[in-house]
Amino acid sequence: MTDEDLDARTLDLDRQHVFHSWSAQGSLKLMPIAGGSGTKVWDHAGNTYLDFSSQLVNVNIGYQHPAVVAAIQEQAASLVTIGPATANLTRAEAAKRIVARAPEGFSKVFFTNGGADAAENAIRMARLHTGRDKVLSTYRSYHGNTGAAITATGDWRRVPNEYARGHVHFFGPYLYRTEFWATTPEQECERALHHLRRVVQAEGPASIAALLLETIPGTAGVLMPPPGYLEGVRAIADEFDLLLILDEVMAGFGRTGEWLALDAYDVRPDLITFAKGVNSGYVPVGGVMISDPIAATFDERVYPGGLTYSGHPLAAASIVAALDAMESEGIVENAKTIGAKVLGPGLAELAEKHRVVGEARGVGVFWALELVADPDTREPLPAALVGKAKAALVERGLLPFVTDNRIHVVPPCVVTEDEVTEALATYDAVLTLLDEEIS
Repeated sequence: MTDEDLDARTLDLDRQHVFHSWSAQGSLKLMPIAGGSGTKVWDHAGNTYLDFSSQLVNVNIGYQHPAVVAAIQEQAASLVTIGPATANLTRAEAAKRIVARAPEGFSKVFFTNGGADAAENAIRMARLHTGRDKVLSTYRSYHGNTGAAITATGDWRRVPNEYARGHVHFFGPYLYRTEFWATTPEQECERALHHLRRVVQAEGPASIAALLLETIPGTAGVLMPPPGYLEGVRAIADEFDLLLILDEVMAGFGRTGEWLALDAYDVRPDLITFAKGVNSGYVPVGGVMISDPIAATFDERVYPGGLTYSGHPLAAASIVAALDAMESEGIVENAKTIGAKVLGPGLAELAEKHRVVGEARGVGVFWALELVADPDTREPLPAALVGKAKAALVERGLLPFVTDNRIHVVPPCVVTEDEVTEALATYDAVLTLLDEEIS
């Protein structure tokens, strides 16, 4: 078969047999991907794309990192799988490296298969530890697609999936589209915290197990918390004796230029969920970092939860190799430097230049361009034009992450200055086309 035939065969077999998430199956237009390296992917025919989506904001270390690939191969040669009711050195080494990046007072990790079941188990732990039921989370959030995780999610995807109990939502800070009539970050913070306090009081603190927040909401738009907000949430949790769960699934392990996004804030949660960047998705894995008081709850009491592949040795080996490489190669520092010196300033220039960009916001290699039809009214850009922008970016060789009226600029943490410069030029060209559409 020719390379073109392989692409055609891929698409044909996919259409026949693969059922895709979050999609109407008949209208899908898919891109065949055959390989990748670093920040780039390609199809069988050799068409290459610069990936500024990191797939689902998870390929932090880039594609085919040789140390991670070798670690998976070596582990497969010695022990390809083992159940969770055993002690395994690779699993223990992975857990040790993860808690080394947690705040003080965290010693244990519960491994899951991904971010959704990490949220699921964090919620379960909080309920069992406190003896309470309710979990409060924001409307602009995404925590996963399992029962409690999707109900904790705030966006539209929870609505047809609300089968779990005990979930309450509130508005978090988002100054560009403030729910609180704020005009400054200080006002947004103060009023958002007042709103949260009133929700806690109205729901009854004695019924609430935990507050669940993404440290920096990702899918909802890379919504940077204003100064003092996360610290204020922690204070409310302490005042009413609630647990605080921080979701670091998307923001953690290098994405923000910190090992964990929470490192940039003076906040210590009780539980931390992770996945994605911990091994860049090379093998499915996630987990919960558990603070010592919560872990102690289950010293003599059975924890009623588990998964067949919890702490799978191939996943554990990929974590060990990924975190060691990220440390030895300065990959987290690279994300921070690129964000501060190249990507952030470049996106700010695009926001200044193009009427269609309402706001550029983010940190590290975790950014979003919010697209508007009118910069004065901040009316979101219509879906049809957002779709045109996505197609135009792909046509120019850039793989984008596009959701709602936003382009999320989220390359791997190993991205170079030259690659950022190339991407910025591509964004510039496509935003120019959008400016013409709305003028």
